Amino acid sequence: MSDKAPRGVRLVIALAGRRNAGKSSLINAITGQDIAIVSDHPGTTTDPVAKHYELIPLGPVTFYDTAGLDDEGDLGGLRVKATNKVLLRSDLAVVVIGDEGLDAYEQKTIARIRELDIPFLVVFNKSDRSAPTAADTAWCEAEGITWLAVSATTGENITELKEALIAAAPPEFRDEPLLCRDLVDAGQWAVCVVPIDLSAPKGRLILPQVQVLRDLLDAGALAVTVKEFELAGALSGLKDDPALVITDSQVIDKVAATVPERVPTTTFSTLFARYKGDIGPLVEGARAIDTLKDGDKVLVAEACSHHVADDDIGRVKIPQWMKRATGKDIVFDVYAGHDFPEDLEQYALCIHCGSCMLNRREMLRRIRECVRRGVPITNYGVAISKLQGVLERVIRPLGLTP
Repeated sequence: MSDKAPRGVRLVIALAGRRNAGKSSLINAITGQDIAIVSDHPGTTTDPVAKHYELIPLGPVTFYDTAGLDDEGDLGGLRVKATNKVLLRSDLAVVVIGDEGLDAYEQKTIARIRELDIPFLVVFNKSDRSAPTAADTAWCEAEGITWLAVSATTGENITELKEALIAAAPPEFRDEPLLCRDLVDAGQWAVCVVPIDLSAPKGRLILPQVQVLRDLLDAGALAVTVKEFELAGALSGLKDDPALVITDSQVIDKVAATVPERVPTTTFSTLFARYKGDIGPLVEGARAIDTLKDGDKVLVAEACSHHVADDDIGRVKIPQWMKRATGKDIVFDVYAGHDFPEDLEQYALCIHCGSCMLNRREMLRRIRECVRRGVPITNYGVAISKLQGVLERVIRPLGLTP
């Protein structure tokens, strides 16, 4: 189960600390498997190593064994940069303290984790060799930091560490955020519109569509899935209006013209804007489309890496629609996967994908960072609805107004 769970629904737990603090040994002890290479030689872990694990009752998680944040030299600097990228998308962090104890270096690491608003624990490893000093534990207590003394070698307090991780997990991993089950009652019909175009994966639906269908089934709703040209027939075949129509954003104009105004209608991407982030700033950010000028740069942020088709939504269709709607000569930059530009201020707008491959904390952090630096941010579904003139209708089922 743990290996099959989508990346975007996993709790990401990063182990950070100096070289040779025992991070690799600790991951092996937590998971009960020899996943990470262990050596007394400092700097054995050169790149972040991911280990999937089922941490009950939280469900699937990914532990990241990272390179030491005190790595040196040009190559060491690149390793530290990779570790910091992992921290940026982490939901929970474990600061591992080794033989050197907790000093100014660890305090700097903790300050950085706090700046990123990541819940964390301090773990004094190697307790079989020496106990943490009274000064170190007193500092943690004065700072309100949960700490444990463990031994990856003997297994001392490893169970207690797992329990502490569960207790420290962000609320959204204990209380599932809403996708669409609050919009449809048990026994009501919901219609999902799924176009099959060149960008559709062969033989399967994309993750947002699958998750929406599962959420509808969990709500006890009666879900029917059709292609856009089958929608009118499906609606006429229902005895009553469906409680909700959910469509791929690419055909929202056709769907909005087909579905009566009285029927609540939204998009998969709009639902994910609420599920994976904060939809308010994404709706607000769409207004920036009206203020774009010639030469403005727009960031297109994709959470996954994929082969680019001729009708790619983020790289082809959205730029075409925006240029047509605004009449402006706009420059588009595309960042994919976990890459996100540091120089955000150069952009007049960020248009993000539906973030099905990101966890919620990483998406929220991206939204907050754009807002903090004065860069409007929206997402594919909200932007397309704005460009097609149906944004008010699409967000209405969520109780929002543009």
